[in-house]
Order: sequence, then C-alpha cells, then structure tokens
Amino acid sequence: MGWLSKIFKGSNHKVSEGGRDRRYGADFLGNYPSSSWDTFSETEDIDRAIALSLAEEDQKGKRVVDSETQLKEDEQLARALQESLTCESPPHVNRGSSAKENGHGTGNFYQPIPYPYSIGFRMCAGCNTEIGHGRFLNCMGAVWHPECFRCHACNQPISDYEFSMYGNYPYHKACYKEHYHPKCDVCKHFIPTNAAGLIEYRAHPFWSQKYCPFHELDGTPRCCCCERMEPRDTRYVALDDGRKLCLECLDSAIMDTSECQPLYLDIQEFYEGLNMKVEQQVPILLVERQALNEAMDGEKHGHHHMPETRGLCLSEEQTVSTILRRPRIGVGSRVMDMRTEPYKLTRHCEVTAILILYGLPRLLTGSILAHEMMHAWLRLKGFRTLSQDIEEGICQVLGHMWLKSQLVYISGNDVASTSTMTSVSTSKQGMRSPFERKLGPFVKHQIESDASPIYGNGFRAANQAVVKYGLERTLDHIRMTGSLPY
Repeated sequence: MGWLSKIFKGSNHKVSEGGRDRRYGADFLGNYPSSSWDTFSETEDIDRAIALSLAEEDQKGKRVVDSETQLKEDEQLARALQESLTCESPPHVNRGSSAKENGHGTGNFYQPIPYPYSIGFRMCAGCNTEIGHGRFLNCMGAVWHPECFRCHACNQPISDYEFSMYGNYPYHKACYKEHYHPKCDVCKHFIPTNAAGLIEYRAHPFWSQKYCPFHELDGTPRCCCCERMEPRDTRYVALDDGRKLCLECLDSAIMDTSECQPLYLDIQEFYEGLNMKVEQQVPILLVERQALNEAMDGEKHGHHHMPETRGLCLSEEQTVSTILRRPRIGVGSRVMDMRTEPYKLTRHCEVTAILILYGLPRLLTGSILAHEMMHAWLRLKGFRTLSQDIEEGICQVLGHMWLKSQLVYISGNDVASTSTMTSVSTSKQGMRSPFERKLGPFVKHQIESDASPIYGNGFRAANQAVVKYGLERTLDHIRMTGSLPY
C-alpha cells in the first residue's frame, strides 16, 4: 500500500522477510520518539494514508476488522517498524560447522538485533524457551540463546566462530582436540595432519598402538618380542646383541639355561600327553644370538631357518657358548654381568642339543622350544628327510598346540581336549600377569598369520591336515609318504 512505502523512506534498513502486513492505530507514533521528519506533517500523512487505505478496501468489498486483537497486532508491527529505523539489518547466517552469532555489538548506538518474526515462532534448542527479541545463534539446524549453545565437554558457551561436532554434540575446537584427536603412543603429541588435512597414523595390527608415520624412519626401537614401539617416556632394556626388550616382556623373560629347565619339563609332559614321549634326554641350552648363528653355520643338516633364528635343533658335535647366569640390568637399562661358558656337544643319538635364544618371554620361549622338540622327535623316530615346508609346518603345529594349551590354562577355561589338559605342570605356578594374557594370543597370532612360504604356508597346510585327520594319522601319513594327507 502507498502509506507503507512512505514510512520506510526515512531508513535504508528493511524488515526481514517473513513478517505479516498489519494495520495499526493512530497512536503508533505516540509511543516512540519522532525521526527527522516534522511530527505534525508525519501525523497528517499517516492519517491521509490510513483514509486512502480504508477507502481502497471498501471499494474492493473487503470488511475492515476493528477488534482488540487487530490493535495488538498493529502495535507489534508498529514497534517493529520503528526499531527497524534505528537498527541495522542482521547479518546473513550460514549453517554448518561454524557457530556465528546473529547480533550486533553493545555500543552506545547499536542494540541487540530484534527479529519481529521471532515472536512466538523461535524456540531455543537449549532451554526450550522463546527467544523473542535479541541476539541468537543459528546452527545445527536450530536456533539458540548465545548462552545456551554450550560445549559438551566443558559446558561453557561456545562464542567462537567455529566449533567441532562429535555425534550430535558441539565442542570447542580445543576441547574436541583434547578428547578425540588421536595422540601418538610414542611421542605423546597430537598426530599431525597430512598435506590433504587428514589425520594419518600407523597402528600395530594386534596391539592397536597408534604412532606418527615418521617414527618408522627415525630409528625408534621396537621390542624384539611384542613388536611395540618404544614410547619416549619409557626405556626399553638393551640386550648385548642389539635387541630391545620392553619391560612387560622382560617380566617373564627366560634369561639363562637354568631358568629354562622347568619350561623344558612342562613341554616334555605335553609331548607325553600326546603319546609322543621323547625318550632321550636332549640338552636344552640358552644362548646369545651370536652363538646361535655360529651353531647354525656349523650345522650340516641344511634346515631352512627364519631371517632371525630363535631356536635350533642340532645333530652335529660342536662347542657352543651357553648362558650360565642371569644378567642384571645396569645403568642406562643395559644388560650387564652376563656369565657364559663353553659347552661341548657329544653325539649320542640323532640330536645333540636344542638351542634357544635367551631374553624371550616364557610363552614365546615355550612355543619355540615345543617347535624344536618336534624336530628332535622326528629325527629320533627315524622319519625320512622331509621337505622344508612339511617339516617346519608340522613343527609349527606342535608349537601352536602347546601355546593353545597354555592359553586355556591362563584364561581359566575348563573346556579343553584331553590331550591339552595333560600339559598342566610345574611351570604353571602362580597367576600370570595381565600382559601375558595378551602376549599369548599375540604369539599365537604370529604363527597363524606368518606370510613366509615355509613357516606360514607350511603351518596352515599341516594344521589343516591335523584338524581333518588328527595328529596321529597325519604323522603316520608323513612317515609313509613324506607328504601331508589331503
């Protein structure tokens, strides 16, 4: 209508879209200070505009509503029009992952921005009360009082222009980073983002240890047993052959020949329970890495060995250096005062000794010893010379079976076969540490997931045969044919 445009000429600001057109009474200007127009002239213009408007309505046949409700609506619209003359239009608000206030500063001239269409229509998502006139936030698909839009972590209002989301909850960016941004388990810092702005890290497939990718290249040592990387705030024990041993693995590590004897008795009983008793007393010696490598070079049997040999079944006469006394941990977490002595092997049968690398946890040492004991059993029972994958595969199966029997005992599981239950012996004294409960499945997983064609594929083929035909029938077939049953 013509009078409406007249009133707006005094201001460059517009009423926000969505307001409904209302008529108002003649007392509109009496409630607000006048603008730069002449008061008398304005009143006269408004009266004339009203008269014209009413005349237009009458000509069109429309009925003018003169009620108390209409007057209230007119007063609301009049108040909004007057405020629009003194307040700037609200800034445009974008929805998304940033929190922006729809408001103005609190200086002498600027007042909190009123939204005339907010009356009765905008409810705060935080306190569920009407927002009315004043500043509000528009984010997360809702509107909020500024003091009601709070961080889910610290419960303080979010006044920043950007915020983070986790689930359906908003967070300060700093609070979100502290609670949900992954930290490196090695350097303890937040894992940095890559060039694409994404968080990139490495993780151990079994232990779920997360670390920055560059730690794989900066010389950070790993435990030689569990393969976890050494954290900056922890010192791994340095063995004299260059290996590093974490403190948890050190807790159950077998460090000299005498400590290995109870474990040897346990595995002998395990073999007896399988009706595979080893009749001869084969010497079991714990040795350093150098002594193990030298003995392997002197062995003429020609067995295939892993890149890092941890055990060896000998058939030749030779002299090896065995660890006589457990070394102590000295300054700088280094092994000190290791006492060794030469041990001359004499051939009385097909097996002269079994050598095991020192410094490995009990469960890992036991699985290696059970593996080498199978080599000894095959030779003492007169089995023909087998292909590497067949012999190493069936030996891995026996190491795997012994390990499973230990895990049954450690977990307290009473559901076990008769053969595995016979392996309970003197080496299982006292409760095992929580870490050993995790280390056992890791060692078992290493055997099962080995990718090498000799040990890995050999184990899986032999284990499949044992599962299908049983251990005794599988061994009989190997004895007669030199191959696995299929």
